[in-house]
Amino acid sequence: MTHVSERNSAGSNGNEGADRQPWSAGAARSGRKRTVTYADAGVSIHAGERAVELLKSKVKKTSRPEVMGDLGGFAGLFKLNTQKYKSPILASSTDGVGTKLVIAQQLDIHDTIGIDLVAMVVDDLVACGAEPLFLLDYIACGEVVPDKVAEIGAGIADGCRYAGCALLGGETAEHPGVLRPDEYDVSATGVGVVEESEILGAHRVEIGDAVIAMRSSGLHSNGYSLVRHVLLGAGRMRLDTVVDDFGKQRTLGEELLTPTKIYAKDCLGLIEETDVRAFSHVTGGGIPGNLVRILPETVDAVVDRSSWRPQSIFDLIQAKGRIEDTEMEATFNMGVGMFAIVSADDADRAMAYLTGRGVEAWQVGEVIEGSGQVQMMGQYTRG
Repeated sequence: MTHVSERNSAGSNGNEGADRQPWSAGAARSGRKRTVTYADAGVSIHAGERAVELLKSKVKKTSRPEVMGDLGGFAGLFKLNTQKYKSPILASSTDGVGTKLVIAQQLDIHDTIGIDLVAMVVDDLVACGAEPLFLLDYIACGEVVPDKVAEIGAGIADGCRYAGCALLGGETAEHPGVLRPDEYDVSATGVGVVEESEILGAHRVEIGDAVIAMRSSGLHSNGYSLVRHVLLGAGRMRLDTVVDDFGKQRTLGEELLTPTKIYAKDCLGLIEETDVRAFSHVTGGGIPGNLVRILPETVDAVVDRSSWRPQSIFDLIQAKGRIEDTEMEATFNMGVGMFAIVSADDADRAMAYLTGRGVEAWQVGEVIEGSGQVQMMGQYTRG
């Protein structure tokens, strides 16, 4: 730690330049008034260490056999089992949660935002068929409050357990003067592995394949800047407002903080059970913007909107903001968090498998001859 000392001005006779001597650490040591510490600048190392201690038990629950060492080292160590693969390919993904964090900070609820963070990373990894191996997180705070950081970290650890990956390490940084004391931001990077010959994607998609939709838990972690503008800004709604359409006396704040569904284990199991061609994780860009990413240029995907009903939160946002259908679909998942494209022969098996795992799934369309476009047909079921 570097200390910045004030210069000793004792003995000045008013002729400031006449007897000024070069400053040295030794000369100033005996007469200095005080030493400025890192804590004076707003950074508490002890608070950070306390937060790590509070997290250790949660992090240990995410461990995998490949993890080496303990939390607190300079680097996380993970011994990849190369004997398990003929030609292992490492996959990586990095992401954050976006302005959903603002809702968490306004409600002072911090134990679920970590689940959102993990979901955004691992479900991108599994989209190519990769098994998520480990995740590294980064938390930047205006002020490290150990209990709050532990809540955030606990959510991250929970997400890693749901995904089957290890929370290998991370960093908590205190940024006074950049973030307010109650503000924080989070991000994470995940690494997965897939056999080279088993990589999923557009190169596997064929005419006649079935498009299977997996239900989202709600908004997930996209479009919150628009949500806040429409509902909390122009709409003048309060986070503690009970919305009847949400059911069970559920408030707007509770709905907006619903954790993002993590599909990693469901998708990996589906690969084992059926002939999966590709997955599409529906994040920013909505259904058409993400589904198009796994289509070759010779086919189109037909999506029948009438095959499902989006959650009530989407109706509320659209009505309050008078938002066009195309803008809604370009921003939100509209009730589908993940798509799987499977062979037509395996469509029923895929839906049965997912249903057995508690994932609401249905066939939403098919792959036809085309030019690499997503054809959105029909109207959503309402009421």
